[in-house]
Amino acid sequence: MGERIRPEVVVLLGDRIRSVRQGAGLSLVRLAELSGVSRRMLTQIELGQANPSLGTVDRIAFALGTTFPALVGVLGEPSPDGVKVWSTPNGSWAYLLKAIETSQVSVELWKWHLVGADRYRVTPSTGVADSMTHVQQGHLRVRSDASELRIDEGESARLASTHPYTFEAGSDVTRFLWVVTLARG
Repeated sequence: MGERIRPEVVVLLGDRIRSVRQGAGLSLVRLAELSGVSRRMLTQIELGQANPSLGTVDRIAFALGTTFPALVGVLGEPSPDGVKVWSTPNGSWAYLLKAIETSQVSVELWKWHLVGADRYRVTPSTGVADSMTHVQQGHLRVRSDASELRIDEGESARLASTHPYTFEAGSDVTRFLWVVTLARG
């Protein structure tokens, strides 16, 4: 299962990206230059017609001087349940629960539930430090081209941000928390 944002979140992101871009007086061409995302893709994202990866949204947010959590509304007083950003037909899901930001970093707290063969591919993004995960139920496999890490229930691990990896359920159901830190500015 690929890195797919829920359709209603895609529409929300498109509206907020357009609003922030226009508020900053940026053209689509200039935002494309700053983010490294094509003008065509930016247009499709703003119209809610493209389902970008979280890494792509992070690059756009960085170019706009904001963050993914700010764009989806989890700063300040978010919903106590967070925002359901990702899901699959099999019942896997990911919620962005909360985020805090300073002038130097943005820290995101995610809650994940992976079922069966569902998986989620993480691609490195600019300014992302190593992340941390803690398995609450089952066990989690974290696979990269070079290695495989197994994290059992009750265990925590540090995950390097320098290369892509994939989260996989190592049991019928795996629940875990994931903390991601991104540099700002």
